[in-house]
Amino acid sequence: MENTEVIIGHIPAGFLATVLLRKYCRKWAINEYQILAASLSGSIMPDTDLLWFYLVDNRQYHHHTYWPHFPIVWGSIMTVALFCLRTTKYTRRSLLALVFGATGMLHMVLDTIVGDIWWFAPWVDAPYSLFTVPARFDYWWLNFILHWSFILELTLCVSTYYAWTGRPEFSSDSL
Repeated sequence: MENTEVIIGHIPAGFLATVLLRKYCRKWAINEYQILAASLSGSIMPDTDLLWFYLVDNRQYHHHTYWPHFPIVWGSIMTVALFCLRTTKYTRRSLLALVFGATGMLHMVLDTIVGDIWWFAPWVDAPYSLFTVPARFDYWWLNFILHWSFILELTLCVSTYYAWTGRPEFSSDSL
């Protein structure tokens, strides 16, 4: 199967991360839209490797074997951001980089549920996932939509909708 991962849940997960970080925005003196931009871009940035996968590599290798899907990349971004946060005056930039890296790592965690992630790449060439989606249908996406794990993605989407519209403290007026 060519594409084993969370299909629609990354952007909602990034938005929910922003909702959780909202209360720190004033403390950090950061505009909520900056947090939102860092969070959403970090949550989907690992999938930029799909451009290489489809346009250059002709789908020869699983796109999770490319460097944007290596957890070491996102851990390194967070480590550098934390170091800069402690040692420089660029607090706002460091915090935004930390949010970007954290939501990139969140992408790795979400993909690990039913997709292969090479957690120890580039040193160990072994994929890890919590569950496997059996290939029952010719169309790979149908296997995911009809698998129980898709309920988790729908839960992320519904939670995002609820956070956006349902409760006053999560209203769209603030984001």
